[in-house]
Order: sequence, then structure tokens, then C-alpha cells
Amino acid sequence: MEQTFQLILLIALCSVSECVQRQYHYINERKTWTEAQRYCRENYTDLATADNMNNMNELNKSVNDRSVQYVWIGLQKTGRDEWHWSSGEPVLYLNWAPGQPDGRDDCAVMLNGKWHDWTCNSARYFICNNNELIVIRENLTWAEALRYCRQNHVDLVSVHSEEIQRRVMNVVKRASTAAVWLGLHNYCIMNMWIWLSGEIVCYQNWAPGNGTTPENCKLEKRKGAVQSGGDQRWISLPESHKLNFICSRY
Repeated sequence: MEQTFQLILLIALCSVSECVQRQYHYINERKTWTEAQRYCRENYTDLATADNMNNMNELNKSVNDRSVQYVWIGLQKTGRDEWHWSSGEPVLYLNWAPGQPDGRDDCAVMLNGKWHDWTCNSARYFICNNNELIVIRENLTWAEALRYCRQNHVDLVSVHSEEIQRRVMNVVKRASTAAVWLGLHNYCIMNMWIWLSGEIVCYQNWAPGNGTTPENCKLEKRKGAVQSGGDQRWISLPESHKLNFICSRY
């Protein structure tokens, strides 16, 4: 009966989970698409990605100079005549202007919220995905990492979707420890894993042997971390381990 209740609760909470809104930064410098991509990767995360209408509205609002036309976004055509995002994320949403893409060019710009294909060597202003996540290369316990994130940023990161996991994978490679703390903790009384954001673990990316069996909390409470190498899956560790960690900034 107790397990049935937990399953019903899990389904209900997962169904109301919300995606995190992307953040963008408009760059008032003219660069080619490749130069803009390099700039965004060095200073932010990557050239702008939009995967739904809410993202698109935020992307359009980020252009604070309405006299500017045709700004680069992170969409580029591959040799297979398919479009893909600079970040490596799948193209789940399209917002082409009427008659676009016309097939003549291999990079994408935005004008008044609509996309156009454009010659990649043209110098345009551009938009970066802002740094929602940051790896802190200090070795702290889970509690110390939590305190650091809340004092200096927002919180330890909650990875409640595949989209957020991809962002984690982009930044975790910068870590100096084999695993990196996430905002994931085990609620021993119900033997459930919960994010600091209050969400149940709906999307899961556990390494084999981790996260799916009851934890022994009598010795020490367990927290969740992500591997910084390999396939970057989640693992369960004692909270006293000292690791790098990922803070969310929004």
C-alpha cells in the first residue's frame, strides 16, 4: 500500500514539473557566425538556442536595439542539408520566416523573432546562451557546496530534464574532480531521491548500481553527483566527500 502511494505521488509530481527558462545575452559586436560561436563558447555557453515559443520570446526580447537587423543565432546547416544547434542539442522547434530557409546559405539569423538563412561570413551582431550553470572548482562537502551556491549564486543545480542534463554535460568537463555535486539528496524515510528545487526525480540518468536501490542511511546520508568523465551519469555518494560542484545562476 505504501509503495502504491509513493508511485501515485511520484506520477502526480512529475506531471507538474516545469522546464527552466533559458537566459540570453545580446552581444553588440559584429562577427561572422564562426567568430560569434567562438566568442559565446569562451565567454558564455554557446550561440543562442531556442526550443519552444517561450524561449523564442525571450530571445527576441534580448535584442535591446530595435534598429539592429539580422542577428546571429546558433543554428547552422550541416552537409546533409539538415539544421542543427551549435550547442549540439536537437532541433525540436523551428520559427522560420515565410519562404525561409531558401536554401542559399548555411547559417541562421533572427529578424523580429523570425529566422532567415544567411551567409556565414557576414559580420552581424549575435546572441549567446547565458551561463545558467557554473562549475566551482573547489573541493567541498555537499552541505558546504550548497551553502556556497546559495551565498554566491542561486542553488546547487537541479537536473530535472534531459535538456538540463545536456547543459550539465557542457560545463562538467571543466571540473577537477571525478564527480561533481548536484542538488540531489536522498529522503531516507521514503527512500526517494529529491531535487533541492523540490521536484521528485522524474528524468533519471543514474549510472548502473546507483539511485535505484534503497540507500543505507544509518552510516551517512547520501547525496547525488554527476561523473565529470565518461558518459557523465549520476552516482550516489556519502555527503562528506569533497568534490567540485555546479551552481545554478538563475
